[in-house]
Amino acid sequence: MHDLFKTYLPWFILREIPGLGNAMIKKLINEFLSPEHIFAASKNQLQTIDKIKLKTIEQIRHYKKYHDSAKKELDLVLKKEFNIVTLTEPLYPALLKQIPDPPPILTYLGTLDNSSPCISMVGSRNATSYGLSTAKNLSFRLANKGFQVVSGLARGIDTMAHHGALQARGRTIAILGSGLSKIYPRENKSLFYAIAASGTVFSEFKTNAAPLPANFPIRNRIIAGISGGSVVIEAAKRSGSLITARLANEYNREVFAVPGSIKSKKSEGTHALLKQGAKLVETEMDIIDELYQFVHEKKNCSKATLFNDNSARSLERTKKDDYQLLKLLDPYPVHIDVLIEKSKMNYTQITAQLLDLELQGTITRHPGNLYSISEGNH
Repeated sequence: MHDLFKTYLPWFILREIPGLGNAMIKKLINEFLSPEHIFAASKNQLQTIDKIKLKTIEQIRHYKKYHDSAKKELDLVLKKEFNIVTLTEPLYPALLKQIPDPPPILTYLGTLDNSSPCISMVGSRNATSYGLSTAKNLSFRLANKGFQVVSGLARGIDTMAHHGALQARGRTIAILGSGLSKIYPRENKSLFYAIAASGTVFSEFKTNAAPLPANFPIRNRIIAGISGGSVVIEAAKRSGSLITARLANEYNREVFAVPGSIKSKKSEGTHALLKQGAKLVETEMDIIDELYQFVHEKKNCSKATLFNDNSARSLERTKKDDYQLLKLLDPYPVHIDVLIEKSKMNYTQITAQLLDLELQGTITRHPGNLYSISEGNH
């Protein structure tokens, strides 16, 4: 405990200094390598840093007056047994280091994995059933390919993205807009701990920081920065998800968008992204084709377990259910509600099977949750 305190207290002091934003801290660390060396630097040495203000230099040179507030916060982090990773440590997320203003300190629960690539998935908090099932399906399949699925623990698309990765027994990362002690939304408390058990929950905010509205655009840069690409599923014209997409583009990362109904306001933002050059996503292969260099197939995970919490359905049963479903379809589009009623399957079962059949080219999905047999299959 003493060693941890000694290691991290200078970082917590650095974060307390007024006028020191994340971008300036990155410049200082690049030049001086550690907080201790920054505090030991002369005024002349500090003045060599581009765009640093004299007032900020004076604050750095009087860093000891921020000792008590920094110690109080670090004491709380260690008492709650949260983990810490700083900008100069090897386990700090590699791609996140590259953005102009990475957080100098991240507190987290769970484990860190820099060997597996990250893909972020964001979208509407008030998503449609189409958006929710798409997020869960894509997340499951990307996790199966070895991607860590990154999202923000929010209601809607974020929640389903995390669930999809967990059901694939893959890793998922939640980036909070609050401190680790302030789980938001509260109904995602069990999801929070499920993510921490097999993946990571990150926060750059102080332990007891409330989920203030201003925090969420700030955390979106981490969601974009930690990932090789960002997928947007259902976003209105003015949406936090579009901030994530804009930042991903600024960071020279791939931006993907899932098309929706032209009648849905929840898809206006995603369609705007497509017009601006985002890559259209119909299946996970549209993402994998762009990020092929990152792909590592996850072993020992059968498609037969897709969205089956009990993992008991065999491939043989899947084929039987597919055959049953195909008998209900013809060249004229049928609504998913009709298929649920006639097949006696639940929503998650049927959407999983419909996606499988769509990927095989056996059926065609139409706007409005309508499905038909594909040409050549009837």
